[in-house]
Amino acid sequence: MLRETHCPLCSGNDTHAYHEDKHRQYLRCSRCCLVFVPTHWHLCHAAEKAQYDLHENSFGDAAYRAFLGRLAAPLFERVAPPASGLDFGCGPVAVLAAMLREAGYTVDTFDAYYARNADVFARRYDFICASEVVEHLSQPARELARLWGMLRHKGYLAVMTKLVLNREAFAQWHYIRDPTHVCFFSRQTWSWWARQQGAACEFISDDVILLQRLMT
Repeated sequence: MLRETHCPLCSGNDTHAYHEDKHRQYLRCSRCCLVFVPTHWHLCHAAEKAQYDLHENSFGDAAYRAFLGRLAAPLFERVAPPASGLDFGCGPVAVLAAMLREAGYTVDTFDAYYARNADVFARRYDFICASEVVEHLSQPARELARLWGMLRHKGYLAVMTKLVLNREAFAQWHYIRDPTHVCFFSRQTWSWWARQQGAACEFISDDVILLQRLMT
């Protein structure tokens, strides 16, 4: 039995079953279109970190740098160095932060498990990157609001996450096989969230989204 059904992004209670597999159930919110895993199925912190510890990214991995470059490139076009930024959810090896520093930006890092630099939450930034992060957030409303409040006027929240297409594709999607993935966004979800913030929303590619803070 589900222990909660309220949407963790918009707090709406008009949610319905979207998919179920042998591991978890997935609900979809009728208001913001977020697909999410109820907290009953979330991993504990120790199990979650054990999954993250399996990642083997490195500074010298050319393929990984090219992957992150798809998020960095649109920032380079819109924000000039030496602007300040934050790599939120940088992981054990902050490759994206290193790439941005190489390009002349000032970049801080934060990760709940590997770089708990709480001082960053008292700072303001010209951009914040969240690469393959938002799908892990158990409380996306709170975390996104906190990041949004840290942006300067006309600053960018740069997100990389794969997007929900439809129910049929979702059932076969490799993205839901990762037990640490608990929130799944779509174009409709990001468009809804941007409207709530009075933000500009650009879909750069199938998994790169830029949200610009327009209101002070």
